[in-house]
Amino acid sequence: MTVPDPAEDRKRADEVRLAEQAGRWRSRSRRVQLYRRLLPILIVVLAGGALTWTVFRTVMSGVERDASQSREIRLDNPMFRGQDAQGRSFMIGAEGAVRDPATGRFRLNGPLLRLNLGGTRVTEMRADAGIYNEAGRTVTIGPNVRISDGGSGFVLTTPEAVVDTATGIVTGNKGVEGRGPLGTLSASSYVIRDQGERVEFRGSGDNKVQGTINPAPSGR
Repeated sequence: MTVPDPAEDRKRADEVRLAEQAGRWRSRSRRVQLYRRLLPILIVVLAGGALTWTVFRTVMSGVERDASQSREIRLDNPMFRGQDAQGRSFMIGAEGAVRDPATGRFRLNGPLLRLNLGGTRVTEMRADAGIYNEAGRTVTIGPNVRISDGGSGFVLTTPEAVVDTATGIVTGNKGVEGRGPLGTLSASSYVIRDQGERVEFRGSGDNKVQGTINPAPSGR
């Protein structure tokens, strides 16, 4: 009967452990080498993908912008006519207009508005630009708005004017300067009613004026 040699058993066990560790080290080394080869390729792929996406979005944005512009309706010297709820006429003209296909609104260049064309008195409004919301029945013009009325003799200048084409009322809350037969005035806001027959002013701060002008009708 042979008695096992403990020293020999420990030696074999150590050899087995060394072999296993060597195998794990070789496997890890192969993975490291693989990652070293794949990492530069992965970086190039990601960089190329990011560049491709950027170029793609730039091209698509240009295509979408061109498509949107191609759907816009451009008009030279347009003229829109209508009536308010009381049957009083109005006219909206401009040097040029562009209809936004998304909203249906018209961007106006050099707008000119005339209210109550059928009467002897005409309230005329001019500005550098404006927006005509035909469905909402409003016209917003500005900057550099000039409002003149043939009956009262008053001329108003203001940064913005909003015209409700359903009622014929004109409003503004960005300040107003005026001059006419009664002198000059400065106010914070204004309302023009009845196609210019009644002008209301409100003031605050340095513009303390508050009152109503009722010009006498001419030729009615």
